[in-house]
Formats: sequence, C-alpha cells, structure tokens
Amino acid sequence: MDLTYRPRRLRRSPSLRSLVREHALTPCDFIYPLFVHEGIEIQPIGAMPGAMRWPIDDLVGEVERAWKLGIRCVVLFPKVSEELKSEEGTECFNENGLIPKAISRLKKELPEMTVMTDVALDPYSCDGHDGIVNSEGIVLNDETIENLCKQALVQAQAGADLVGPSDMMDGRVGAIREALDEDGFEHVGIISYTAKYSSAYYGPFREALDSAPRSNTSKPIPKDKSTYQMDPANAREAITEAQLDEQEGADILMVKPGLAYLDIIYRLRQESELPIAAYNVSGEYAMVKAAAERGWIDEKSVVLETLLSFKRSGADLILSYHACDAAQWLKE
Repeated sequence: MDLTYRPRRLRRSPSLRSLVREHALTPCDFIYPLFVHEGIEIQPIGAMPGAMRWPIDDLVGEVERAWKLGIRCVVLFPKVSEELKSEEGTECFNENGLIPKAISRLKKELPEMTVMTDVALDPYSCDGHDGIVNSEGIVLNDETIENLCKQALVQAQAGADLVGPSDMMDGRVGAIREALDEDGFEHVGIISYTAKYSSAYYGPFREALDSAPRSNTSKPIPKDKSTYQMDPANAREAITEAQLDEQEGADILMVKPGLAYLDIIYRLRQESELPIAAYNVSGEYAMVKAAAERGWIDEKSVVLETLLSFKRSGADLILSYHACDAAQWLKE
C-alpha cells in the first residue's frame, strides 16, 4: 500500500510508545479517601472490599503506608456515632470531635502529609442530608452554610491543609473563604466539590458512613439529594458552578463522580485554569472489585486504565480508593 503516514510506526515497541505517550500517572496524582470511626477495631466495609473504617491509632499507620508509596494527600470521612447526630448536625463543629482529633494526630505524626477534609452535614445529620431539613422537608441553604463555616474553621484550627465543601449549597465557597480569612486561616485551601451530581454511584459510601437520607416521623424527608446536587442530565450547568466557585475563592475544582462524567472534567478543563480533581467514587470502586473477585476482569489493568482516563480528560488530581494499590502497581 502507498501510505504516507503509518501511525503504527510509533507503536512498534515499548520504548517508542513511551516516547510519544501523552499522559502518565504518578502516586502524587492521588488523594486517598479514608473512613475514620471512634472504635478500637478496624472495620471492613462490606460493599467496598479492601476499604476499612479506621480507628485513629490505626489510621496513622495507614497514612504512613500511603506516604511511603508516594501519595501526598489523604481525605478524611467520619463514621459518627448515632447518639451524636442531630437535625442541625452540630457535632460537625465540635472541637473535640472525631475529625479534629484525627487531623491533629496526623499532622503531629506526619506533618508533611497534606490533609483534606469533608465539609458537609450528612455524616452528622439524623436526617442524612448535607444540609438542615426544615419542618416542611426543605433543605435550607443559608442556615446550613452557617454551620459549614463553623465546621471548616474547626477543621482548619486542627491543622487541615484543604477543606472540601461537598454539600452543594449555593454560596458556600465564598462564605467559607471569608470565614477562614477572618480567622487567620488564609493559608488553608478550598477544594470545592464543584460539579457534584445526584448520582446512584454513591451507595457504598453511604453504607460506610451510614449517611443516606432516612425517614422521619416528625417531618417529611426528601428521599434523595436532587434539590441541591446536580442533575445527571446537565453539562452546561457545571460550567456555571465552576465559574461561581472560582469567583468565590476556590483553589481546586472537583467533579464527582468521575468515570461517568469524563465529559464534565473535560469541559471544566477548557473553561478554567484552576487545578481539576476527579472523584473515582465508591460505586465505581465496588464494581471493579466485584468483577475482579469473579475473575471477569484484570483488576490492575482496569484500575490503571480508569485512572489514566481521568488524567486524559483533564484532571490534575484523582481521589480514589484504589490509590495505594495503584501507587504500588506503578512502582512495579
């Protein structure tokens, strides 16, 4: 055949392929999500094989393991005791609460590790929502933000490097930025859950934290989070959310979930110069684990390909429960 250009010329050997490779993964790309609880035992999470709820003492060892693998950021999520939950989620700003204690311990034991937090009420709410639910079943925006600001301040005081508002209340990034700055925490960054969709992929995470919406005999409770999380059918709306978060002072923008929303990551990459994070969520993790356990896929190959797809679509950072495994595989 008389072909001027043959793309296969540059695929002929591993060394040639590496020369022209457009994207690459490193352990520094990963943020490792960790579940924390007040108990003394490590608790496996049924819907997330390999993931655990960590007591603080054991959490330190797991974070040290991640550091040795090259991971430089962890994010903490609390499994809160039922008796501490309330309609307004006030435990979220308890200075002696689980997350402040965990942050303080980690920064003492491993000060160089970047510690990110979650800013939302759902782990602390007896209603299971990210905001305060009034007597009519409406999730209140402005009243919720008051508690989120208090929560972010307590986390910053404990030593958090990044606070991550995941609640999707309007205006919360600007309010948190102002609260942090006024209290002398202008150095603490905000990694905003900018385009967080009302997704079916969050089920295993909600099992891990017992944070799903729950019925309440005293008032109607919305069955899902669609009045504040984004509609999966919408893409242009994500640009609006990104522009608002950037104007309000976000340092990093996040898309959640990641795998089903690669187009959103790409759109935000075209619109913003800020770093973009992708959240490889619990449902995505669980599906890979389930298929691998049945021998239907090669877990290592599928995980690394999936994580690479986030980088290719424009993500700079990837939150993934596969983080430690992936970091180890990249060293092999």
